[in-house]
Amino acid sequence: MKAVISVIGKDKVGILALIANECADHNLNVLDVTQTIVDSMFTMTMIVDIDKMSIPLDEFADKMEVLGKEKNLVIRCMHQDIFNSMHKI
Repeated sequence: MKAVISVIGKDKVGILALIANECADHNLNVLDVTQTIVDSMFTMTMIVDIDKMSIPLDEFADKMEVLGKEKNLVIRCMHQDIFNSMHKI
């Protein structure tokens, strides 16, 4: 199974590392990352494998949302099936 992590915020050093380290801490494998910076705003979408994660996805998503608030970022994490359903026309 896969999940999608999205991050938006003012660009600063270490955002990618912050998210990747949280994933590693909970045994999520990063499969793909796309990121861009537009007018000093950082945006990133990360696809992660959640088959072996050490905590439930909803708990991880809540933890990432709190981390985002602490770091002045918007971090969302959702199961890929939900993400795909939300983006179908």
